[in-house]
Amino acid sequence: MFPATPLYTLGVIPLLIFLARIVDVSMGTIRMIFIARGYRGIAPILGFFEVIIWLLAIQQIMQNLSNPITYIAYAGGFAAGTYIGIIIEDRISIGKVMLRILTNRDASRLVKAFHNADFIATVTESRGRDGDVRDIFSILERKNLHQAIDIMNKYNPNAFFSVTDVRYASERKHKHRHLRKTTHVRKGK
Repeated sequence: MFPATPLYTLGVIPLLIFLARIVDVSMGTIRMIFIARGYRGIAPILGFFEVIIWLLAIQQIMQNLSNPITYIAYAGGFAAGTYIGIIIEDRISIGKVMLRILTNRDASRLVKAFHNADFIATVTESRGRDGDVRDIFSILERKNLHQAIDIMNKYNPNAFFSVTDVRYASERKHKHRHLRKTTHVRKGK
C-alpha cells in the first residue's frame, strides 16, 4: 500500500498507532464512566468503535514486530488516552454527585444560598470530635458542582466537604415547595 521507507516505518506507523490508542483508550475510559453512572445505552456503541480502532492498531504492530518504536507508541497512546479520557469526562460533566458539607458554624445562610441557586439541601445536626456540627447534603448535577463549592466557600470557607458519585437518585420533587426552603435548625432538646 505505502512504500516501506524508513520515514513511514519509523515515523508514520508509530504515529498512527499512538493516535489510534489515544482514541480507543479515551473511548474506553468514557465507556467505563458511562457504565458506572448508569448510562447503559451508549456504552455498547462506544465499545464497538473502541474495539475496531484497537484492532487496526494491533494489526499494525503485528505487521511491524521488528520495530520497537511501535511498542513505545502503543504504550504511550494508552497512557495519553487514559489521561485524555479523564479530561473529556470532566469536561462533559455527566451524572449526579452528592456534596456533603460539615460545619460547626450556623448553616442557615449557606442553605438559603443553596436554595436561591435552586439546589436542594438537607441539614441535620450531628456530633463530631469537637462538638455539634451541621451536616448538609445536596444532590447536584455534576456540571453544577463548582458553583455549589463556590457558594460554600463564600458562606463557610473553612467547612469540611466531600463529593461522592451518585449512580441513581429519585427525581421526585416535593409537592409543597415552600417546605423545602425551611432552614431553621433546632438546637437543644
